[in-house]
Amino acid sequence: QVQLVESGGGLVQAGGSLRLSCAVSGRVFGNYVMGWFRQAPGKEREFVAAISWSADHIYVADSAKGRFTISRDSAKNTVYLQMTSLKPEDTAVYYCAATRMLMATSQKMYDYWGHGTPVTVSS
Repeated sequence: QVQLVESGGGLVQAGGSLRLSCAVSGRVFGNYVMGWFRQAPGKEREFVAAISWSADHIYVADSAKGRFTISRDSAKNTVYLQMTSLKPEDTAVYYCAATRMLMATSQKMYDYWGHGTPVTVSS
């Protein structure tokens, strides 16, 4: 079993930055891909970014490219999502998830989920 706990969400003005963290615990075996998704009010959950545990594979959604950076600290079993130049349309609950599948950009491919951390970007 894998447990994921997100933190770092909050209220920020447009143009600002936030860093989300996802602490991973439990029976973490080998090559898990860690992903970030988000769900805005009234919308479906969408892929944001993913990183393999060795960080040799990184995928970023077009909406996040150039503004969001995904990284991980293996020693701390933590994955990060650095978000810059935030826009009101980035407002959503952000979820961390884990899967063994490479190039996994669909939520259906992920086996474990955190409870989410809310991000609100004011204009």
